[in-house]
Amino acid sequence: MNNNLIVVIGPTAIGKTNLSIKLAKHFNCEIVSADSRQFFKEMDIGTAPPSKEELDQATHHFIQHKSIHDVYNVGDFEKDALKKLDTLFANHKYAVLVGGSGLYVDAVTRGLDYFPEIDVNIREKLQLEYQNKGILHLQEQLKVLDPEYYATVDLQNTHRVMRAIEVSMSSGKPYSSFITSSKKTRPFNVIKIGITADREIIYNRINQRVDIMVEKGLTEEAESLYTHRKLNALNTVGYKEIFNYLDNEWELDFAISEIKKNTRRFAKRQLTWFRKDETIQWFDYLENIDNVIDHITQNTL
Repeated sequence: MNNNLIVVIGPTAIGKTNLSIKLAKHFNCEIVSADSRQFFKEMDIGTAPPSKEELDQATHHFIQHKSIHDVYNVGDFEKDALKKLDTLFANHKYAVLVGGSGLYVDAVTRGLDYFPEIDVNIREKLQLEYQNKGILHLQEQLKVLDPEYYATVDLQNTHRVMRAIEVSMSSGKPYSSFITSSKKTRPFNVIKIGITADREIIYNRINQRVDIMVEKGLTEEAESLYTHRKLNALNTVGYKEIFNYLDNEWELDFAISEIKKNTRRFAKRQLTWFRKDETIQWFDYLENIDNVIDHITQNTL
């Protein structure tokens, strides 16, 4: 085994795209995105995908390759990403995997865990509860059933919250108990690079990114997607808040402030997830690129 997968992870807005492009250029390889929000082509502003200029600097895969109307989950991504990596490693010694979706990164590097069958009646009951009582009701259920997973999951992601509850209720065991530390064998060496910064810096970068999204037309983009707002892909930070504005439930300024707040909370959960992984080598977001390259080279097979 002499293939090496460089994994670039960290909280949202920290600079993962910029670093991954620099590494792809240095190691003459291509980039596989593991950012599940950036899979969907209709969500061009609110998910902050790489710009055209960034995409031109290095070949990217799994950026806006799906429609919000497609059914696409982490299991599908695991299969697709591994198949793509097989192709990339046929011509290159390196590949870069980049993203802030911890579950999707783990699917590629470690493999997915297997969960028990779900009671259909429980799933239908949860769907009704969500429709009648909203996401906060589900969040409170999860907090009771599985406080460990509650502390790390994106609580605004209805699909993941409901999935954890239905597994917990169907099995009688916390969802997190099915997430194991066992690792599937992969035909490549994994080198994990984490980017971080002081909390105030991370939060400031998030606030600035949201302001840029709004300037680019986030409100108008959400309005164009409004009729599809019940789709799972759109049940995410940045769109949900603007939909509340479009429903005349919130003022626009308040909706934008909620996007910033919920994105900051998401970043905190991202770091909680990643910091459980002792194989990650962390670097400050301003670290000299040469030091990152030296670390990768020293851990290359």
